[in-house]
Amino acid sequence: MTALAQLPAEFSAALRSMRGAAGASRPSGLHLEEIPAPARLAPYAVALEAEICEGEEELAKGRFILLYDPEPPAVWEGTFRVVTYIRAQLEPEMGNDALLGSVAWTWLVESLEKHHADRVAAGGTATRVLSESFGTLAGRPDTIDIELRASWTPTGPELSSHLDAWCDMVATFAGVPPLPAGVAVLPRRRRGQETR
Repeated sequence: MTALAQLPAEFSAALRSMRGAAGASRPSGLHLEEIPAPARLAPYAVALEAEICEGEEELAKGRFILLYDPEPPAVWEGTFRVVTYIRAQLEPEMGNDALLGSVAWTWLVESLEKHHADRVAAGGTATRVLSESFGTLAGRPDTIDIELRASWTPTGPELSSHLDAWCDMVATFAGVPPLPAGVAVLPRRRRGQETR
């Protein structure tokens, strides 16, 4: 008997659905892998980590965790719960925008709607993180990161649309919005690069 056969049928169906997600339509440059899931949040869980890099530079990183509890907390409003985290470094002028948190939340909602990822009980926080260096590290430039932590309850075990939407979100945070099939991304100029 396989390990998948020993899982609750609804959770197994969700895992199969996720395996079918983000195949050919995965955003360019996105690397997705399974990581250890948190053990205390629910009886059953799976976690994925994604990152988008440009050369050695990490543009965005995130985690997608699917929780399943046959006897869930009332606040979930269902037996599944998706918990996500995305972090990306921003250009200073964008990082100082007072509407940045609202924009990040809008990106999430629009991506879920675009992929028809039906959900209830969605909530989250957007945080700007300013990093300043001192002492022997004083030569490093200041950085501003955006972090989005969000969770929602899928309305059923069909999770491919939720994972596809989240992969698109990581790409959007990286500044590499998803493109239609057959369309290529032009190379981007990063901070400190000069035009020739």
